[in-house]
Amino acid sequence: MAIWSRQKNIYIAATSGGPTWKVKLGRRDGLAANISGASTALPAPCDPLNTIISKFQDVGLNITDVVSLSGAHTIGLAKCATFDNRLTNFSGSGAPHTTLDSSLVSELQSLCPSTSDGNNTAPLDRNSTDLFDNHYFKNLLSGRGLLESDQILYSSDAALTTTIKTLVEIYINRSSLFFSDFVNSMIKMGNISPLNGSDGEIRKNCRAISQSCCIVV
Repeated sequence: MAIWSRQKNIYIAATSGGPTWKVKLGRRDGLAANISGASTALPAPCDPLNTIISKFQDVGLNITDVVSLSGAHTIGLAKCATFDNRLTNFSGSGAPHTTLDSSLVSELQSLCPSTSDGNNTAPLDRNSTDLFDNHYFKNLLSGRGLLESDQILYSSDAALTTTIKTLVEIYINRSSLFFSDFVNSMIKMGNISPLNGSDGEIRKNCRAISQSCCIVV
């Protein structure tokens, strides 16, 4: 399953014009699903940039990894529920998020009315939905990052006081460097806390563990 998950990412990137990389073998699959751990350890769409950086650092990733892996949002969709807080009364201001392009606000408000269930979706990388490229970073330049966690890579004070805003600008002009850094970051992410020895298992069925039960923590 570990191999399949990483190979799927490679397939999506490669067939959309992006880079490829070799997947290391030998990583074993886990026996337990830790819901609370995933909820607290993974970056959330509304996390401040310093929190995102900290969560990356906790697993051995750095600022370059934050920016390059965020570039994976060049592909995919997001539900309204992950960004509709930016569209009307952001942080109790009575207005949309000031870093969000006004024309995009109108479009997204139509897609995500206050009466909706939040399940409608919007592309993470507008105008380059099906291509793996550096257009995601160009969107940030014009306030068209969909998620709050996208736009803060360019528009927040923390982006300015770190090298993050500079990296965004570099990736805009050097897509080859973005591809190279993305590959390196994907390999690093694939090596986070691997199971060794008799820990875990090698799945025979990707959808279920081979043991007799699964532990949900």
